[in-house]
Amino acid sequence: MVTKIDGATTCNEVERQVFETEIDMGTVHPAALEPYRVRLFVEDEIVKDAEITVGLNHRGIERIMEGLPVEKANALTEKVCGICSNGHIFNSCRAGEGALGIEIPERARYLRVLAQELERLHSHMLYLGHGSEVLNHETFAMRIFYIRESVMELLYMMGGNRVQYGISVLGGVRPRADLNLKEQQRILDVMDYIDEKVGDFAERFVSDPMVMHRIVGTGQLSQKQALDLHVTGPTLRATGYEYDYRTKMPEYEGIEFDVITQDGGDVAANILMRATEIFEATKIIRQVIRDLPKGPVVNRDWEMVDSPVYKSYIEVPRGVCYHSYGLEDGKVRHSIIRTPSMSNIGAMQESCIGHPVQDAQLAIVSCDPCFTCTDRAIQIIKL
Repeated sequence: MVTKIDGATTCNEVERQVFETEIDMGTVHPAALEPYRVRLFVEDEIVKDAEITVGLNHRGIERIMEGLPVEKANALTEKVCGICSNGHIFNSCRAGEGALGIEIPERARYLRVLAQELERLHSHMLYLGHGSEVLNHETFAMRIFYIRESVMELLYMMGGNRVQYGISVLGGVRPRADLNLKEQQRILDVMDYIDEKVGDFAERFVSDPMVMHRIVGTGQLSQKQALDLHVTGPTLRATGYEYDYRTKMPEYEGIEFDVITQDGGDVAANILMRATEIFEATKIIRQVIRDLPKGPVVNRDWEMVDSPVYKSYIEVPRGVCYHSYGLEDGKVRHSIIRTPSMSNIGAMQESCIGHPVQDAQLAIVSCDPCFTCTDRAIQIIKL
């Protein structure tokens, strides 16, 4: 802690003249879930400004991908994030297929949506669990982590792995990820279980007066601030702004779901946002199982050609994710990845301001940060 005091002669005068206290947390701190540095500039225990810095986990994945065959590069994108691993390989395959003009089978399209929504379920429950830990409510945390295990087992069933599933491949999905009737019924049974258990959890959570007193009004971000900062995903929708990129994705055409919004933009709105989206995800998964068409799951009938840069956007659990590919001689010539947390860092900084120091970490966590996947080289272009 650094305190700057000018010209104080008495104790009371000292308190009045403390004009800046800097609290520096990180890059490794027990209150933070990931390695990053946050500087809180404080007056009288109230945060007046905040600054978040990432940079410890830069792995240069896009640079490593350059020169690799596109299939190998796709597999490498799963390493970007341990939570959104499916979203990254899904989007990189999508970018490659767009660059090469590959049509994927209809059954593969449904299975990709299914995997993506399972990932949304486990990500949102992870958020609720970690949020409960930051609130020091271990019972809530363990309760939601236990429910989440059922989703992790389904992802293991599809991909053979709990973290990196390898479901999407260029041209569709891996045949191992195809589902027989027994596996489809198992997924439906788990969706019933999740609806019931998460419903009970949410009801208990919002009826806890101590928890609600801590989160209502804390970490508030207005809709105007969110739009000015280009915030994305549930953090944007928690300010009441109705925007979900899934409504623009052809993979979701014909699938009915509501774009959930919450008013307030505070920690409570962010938590309720994710909890409510869980029920929309189970609704989407039921439709996918019900309408799953028969047929092949991968198209191998395509040729490698050179292509200019092709851009692909999808909605992952934290917001809009961007991948791009330029291909030459079957290898990656260009690749850029932008994760949603990159767009949401501004929201994390702003949501701390005006709140007591002890609520700053809660405000940051409420924006669902994933700094490890965000840690990449960026170029600032002056317009």
